[in-house]
Amino acid sequence: MTLTHRNMCFKAGIVISVLAIIVIIAAAIYTSPAYSEAQESSIQRSGGGLTQRLLSSLEPAPFVPFATMAASLAYSLVGIILIYIFFEKTQSPEILFMGFFIMSFAFECLRVIIPLKLTMDLPGFYLTGSFRTLLFGRYFGLFSLFAASICAAGLEVQKQQYTVLVCAAASLLMALGVPVDNLSWDSTLVLLNDFGSTFLMIQTGVFVFTIASFLIAAYTRGSRNYIFIGLGSLLTLIGRDMLFNADTWVSPLPGFIILSLGTWFICTRFHRIYLWL
Repeated sequence: MTLTHRNMCFKAGIVISVLAIIVIIAAAIYTSPAYSEAQESSIQRSGGGLTQRLLSSLEPAPFVPFATMAASLAYSLVGIILIYIFFEKTQSPEILFMGFFIMSFAFECLRVIIPLKLTMDLPGFYLTGSFRTLLFGRYFGLFSLFAASICAAGLEVQKQQYTVLVCAAASLLMALGVPVDNLSWDSTLVLLNDFGSTFLMIQTGVFVFTIASFLIAAYTRGSRNYIFIGLGSLLTLIGRDMLFNADTWVSPLPGFIILSLGTWFICTRFHRIYLWL
């Protein structure tokens, strides 16, 4: 993929993030009173995240999902703008997939569909479609970060486009193959499904292989920068998990800080590696 095509992807990500921000701002006018009802109607607490389980004794707060959506969109917009600015003329195969990872946070705006449903009595079709799109975004982001790690470990640059298609296809299959209950949701305003434990295993596996691939890159390329990128990936995935699964006011800010710090580690080290090439 040429620099021009890659930068067009980044510009598209900026547009998508802006549109997502407009969506939740516009929806906030109608949905603010519905967040308490949505929280009270949730069937269970968020099941993901070690931090979330440690905080299970705390009561969920109604507006935490809105705060985590807003934080996700801010991360997506600011992150993709900074990547575009600092990597516009830098040929870095991994940064395309890092950009996709950051863009995927824009899909979090779709959680607003549940308060909208309660306010406007939307048909269940909209909830199902929104959840599947949200699931696609989350897994496309996760697989994109993994793709960045295998690029670092030695994937041929010429196979970038095929790798993007594989990530998208795998995410789409997962999103479409999940049976969804559009009448039940958890405390983060995500619809419930029967594959929670399976998804947790997949996420854990991708998590481990991503870190391992960056460590392999550090060994095969003889660069300590990849060790710091692996550390940044660890922080990024922990922060992402905390942000996505937060339903109390304890987690969102630490999660956002850890996520941002990890992303800074990754991007600055990639910039250092490719700056003089």
